Amino acid sequence: MPAPSGKRLALATLGAAAVAAVVLVTCVLPAEYGIDPTGIGRALGLTQMAAPARTIEIADPLAGNEGVREVEIPEFGQPVPLPNPEIHQAQAAPARTETMRVELPPGGETEIKAVLGENKVITYSWQVDRGTIYSDFHGHDPAVGGSFFVRYQEHQEGSGGSGSLVAPFGGEHGWYWLNYNDFPVVVTLTVTGFQDRMVDYGVHVQP
Repeated sequence: MPAPSGKRLALATLGAAAVAAVVLVTCVLPAEYGIDPTGIGRALGLTQMAAPARTIEIADPLAGNEGVREVEIPEFGQPVPLPNPEIHQAQAAPARTETMRVELPPGGETEIKAVLGENKVITYSWQVDRGTIYSDFHGHDPAVGGSFFVRYQEHQEGSGGSGSLVAPFGGEHGWYWLNYNDFPVVVTLTVTGFQDRMVDYGVHVQP
């Protein structure tokens, strides 16, 4: 078999180089470096291979200070995994709204509590019809004992407030109010959420 001529070798070499250049431009550069001058790499999905993995921080409100997790954004169309799937809680019944009003005479004090299971949610708002009063929004578990409680918010002088709460433990979560004025006031509280029940501890007058 005769050896190929120099011309045929040159043509073969040029052809191989041309094919390699096409592969480089259409496949290697888009896949390895994200460079896609022809647009073929994007059409074939090769440019995604060169993109660095993207991450996002998702908070886990049920885990306190350790509740931020960095998760990688998956391929298009796939959901990002939640650090704690329990942040969604299906309920057997819809949230309900309860409104309570209490009149506090001068020196009068009262407590109203929402009984909540762990991680159950409420939103709330309260206001007085005039003046300002002392308020303490807190929670405790009666089963643990009277010396245990946590404070969510305290106002030495306030005319109202609103917010939300994810119960950190099962128990009673609510408000203590004291009317330090020389005139009576009416406190109106509205709670919406998944409370088991509301507890009104009645009005007492400080001596």
